Amino acid sequence: MTDERHEEPPRGEDDHLAATRRAVLAAALPQVAFDGWSDRTLALAVEDAGVDPGLSRLAFPRGGLDLALAFHMAGDAELAADLAAADLQGLRFRDRVAHAVMRRLEIAAGEREAVRRAAAYFALPHHAADGARAIWHTADTIWTALGDDSRDFAWYSKRATLSAVYSSALLYWLGDEAPGATATREFVARRIDDVMRIEGLKARLRENPVAALMMKGPQAVLDRVRAPGAGRRDAMPGSWRRPH
Repeated sequence: MTDERHEEPPRGEDDHLAATRRAVLAAALPQVAFDGWSDRTLALAVEDAGVDPGLSRLAFPRGGLDLALAFHMAGDAELAADLAAADLQGLRFRDRVAHAVMRRLEIAAGEREAVRRAAAYFALPHHAADGARAIWHTADTIWTALGDDSRDFAWYSKRATLSAVYSSALLYWLGDEAPGATATREFVARRIDDVMRIEGLKARLRENPVAALMMKGPQAVLDRVRAPGAGRRDAMPGSWRRPH
């Protein structure tokens, strides 16, 4: 049985495959509005881009699914570059997160129908796991760009929380017709405020002697969870440190 999990291309990937993905994706975008993220779209894009069919099969082994994921990952790569160049030091941390979420949506705005098709595509039960991993990748891209250095269970909780914020913001944005997506900006701000209130509550519970005692056992378990190692940022569930 083959392993069908999507993996990010390794560093040092053949330049021809990377170039093939870019060329085919660019050719596919005008077609997505008509045929969605389908194998037909991929076949037409390969023909229009004039790339070698054999090379395209290596670049997109699962057909339209890998094409849709390539589209999402290209947006995340653009976001990472954008955040690396941005000066966010004057912003509160919650505002930095809000900026990153909105910037990712702004990147998507140029291909709104393609994003809409992708949202519907990844909502299908047999594509949901890959869709969840794609959203997780976006959350990881944001946290990494904002300097998160957690390596324990917080690495997961931060990304899980932001994944929920981003996925709900994406769906809200798809229906937002307000100029400048102002309604979405307000929605993102509210969601992040909700998260910050939860974090504040958790901090107060940790300071409460009774609550701290109740959480001592579960916390001891969580303290042994470790984030993925270098080169495995997309891996799950990371590692486990055995008790001494």
